[in-house]
Amino acid sequence: MFSIVQENISTSPASTKGPVKYGELIVLGCNGSLPSGDKGRRKSRFSLCRRNKANGVKPSTIHTSCTPQAAKIGRSTESPIDFVVTDTVPGGQTHADSQTVQSTISRFACRIICQRNPPYSARIYAAGFDSSKNIFLGEKAAKWRMHDGQMDGLTTNGVLVMHPHKGFSQDSKPGLWREMSVCGNVFTLRETRSAQQRGKMVDSESNELVDGSLIDLCGATLLWRTAEGLAHTPTVKHLEALRQELNAGRPQCPVGFNTLAFPSLRRKDVLDEKQPWAYLRCGHVHGYHGWGGRREPEVEAECQERECPMCRARGPYVPLWLGCEAAFYVDAEPPTHAFVPCGHVCSEKTAVYWSQILLPHGTHAFHAACPFCILPLGEESGCVRLIFQSPLD
Repeated sequence: MFSIVQENISTSPASTKGPVKYGELIVLGCNGSLPSGDKGRRKSRFSLCRRNKANGVKPSTIHTSCTPQAAKIGRSTESPIDFVVTDTVPGGQTHADSQTVQSTISRFACRIICQRNPPYSARIYAAGFDSSKNIFLGEKAAKWRMHDGQMDGLTTNGVLVMHPHKGFSQDSKPGLWREMSVCGNVFTLRETRSAQQRGKMVDSESNELVDGSLIDLCGATLLWRTAEGLAHTPTVKHLEALRQELNAGRPQCPVGFNTLAFPSLRRKDVLDEKQPWAYLRCGHVHGYHGWGGRREPEVEAECQERECPMCRARGPYVPLWLGCEAAFYVDAEPPTHAFVPCGHVCSEKTAVYWSQILLPHGTHAFHAACPFCILPLGEESGCVRLIFQSPLD
């Protein structure tokens, strides 16, 4: 697998439409691009395409007494690594941006092997091969010998996968989180993320990814979208059309009576004077105003609660931002709901779906989060229906 921008990509002999694409991996919390921009192998989404020549590696010699000092420890610059993922911080940042503590993501976190012919199934395995075609597991990582004599194991912090029920669509429902082994076997979760005792093997389940599968690497979570699934997903152009249609309705602030407008998708993080704001307890949409407070907009965004002048409900008062990553949408309906408390806006079924998914957090916790910024959702309600006021004229 590798990006479509790289060389030696195999195209279908029966087609001239370009490379054979298996699917894409999209990093949750990036909303269309990394905060510092997509560069090289470090990006917010990665396309998996068929190579001219298969590069799969088969099991061979097993070293049972290898130490960290004796092994060649790989870095993210090594050539076998196709896609570099850094820890995602809630709010749309990465640890690389905020220069925080050491990453909890393994250097060779996982590998995905794709079938070169239709139906192009993709299977995920824990750990990856370094430039010497070796897999190295840390001293504390769980490992064991199977009945056939082959070794299997888990990475230190694990590779967790969740397959949704009914694919990735309006009818999707979250599945159960499982852990994948080096050989692709499926296990129930360990007691804690890095516990040495593995879970129970689940023979009835597979390591084959489906459209909408989530992959958690203990620091970053990836969404797998198949090429077929992406073909039925709204495009960025469609999201832009929905934005323009929403603005064409000329929603108005019920306090200042000024017309509101969502900024362009290119200005997704810049506060605009026409920016819609909302009280997330009730969903009433306003422009920014100082009613009930005299703070600046930038300070207001950090404020916990304000009272809505329309219904007196108290709750977060935040600017609204359109969700720009089209791959996170389960349908192509208009943006009518906002996640609480971040204010990212998307379609109703998209908001409801992600509000139901509990993402791994820390060593053994799970919580729902906005897919666009990975900020944890409110305990009472993960999303709210927005109430826009039409112009009086």
